[in-house]
Amino acid sequence: MRIVCLSDTHSHHAKLEVPDGDVLVHAGDFTGRGERHEILEFHKWLETLPHQHKLVIAGNHDWMFENDPEQARGLLNACTYLQDSGVTVDGIKFWGSPWQPWFYDWAFNLQRGPALAAKWALIPTDTDVLVTHGPPFGILDMTARGEPAGCHELACELARVRPRLHVFGHIHEAYGQLKRNGTTFVNACNCTLQYQPDNPAIVIDL
Repeated sequence: MRIVCLSDTHSHHAKLEVPDGDVLVHAGDFTGRGERHEILEFHKWLETLPHQHKLVIAGNHDWMFENDPEQARGLLNACTYLQDSGVTVDGIKFWGSPWQPWFYDWAFNLQRGPALAAKWALIPTDTDVLVTHGPPFGILDMTARGEPAGCHELACELARVRPRLHVFGHIHEAYGQLKRNGTTFVNACNCTLQYQPDNPAIVIDL
């Protein structure tokens, strides 16, 4: 299965060259401010892509999915939207969740500790592909200030779940991929720290 990984496109999606594949995964922040017109533009763009399966989660910029989830999800029907939920594609089990550690009270922010741990405890043990907006602590999470910004609670839960692939974004300056303990980790941020869509999609073959 060929999985095309995107994240943090921030309404610059039309400027990207998106490779073909079996499954398109977008790990959140597809809008700038989560406004209705931005979601509609993203939806129309998704409709033009040839991928048979398109899986999307929200990020901290995608406000409408937290504040008015019913309306937001109704605008985005060209894909499968995941929020603490999963879907199986050709026998591969995907799970998606938008939450991240609190940072100036953006969308889907939770305090570190029990609140985040409760969300990650929902991830099924047999998950093959995990999609979160933010990274686990210590993995492709280094900020421009030289500080790791990932989620400790998520990192702890990965010892239980051990997915084959973990796709995320959020920390623009940590774009890239690595493999550790049998899991391929992908920070798929397409936008740079300056919000320019300079980073190409990352393609993973499972």
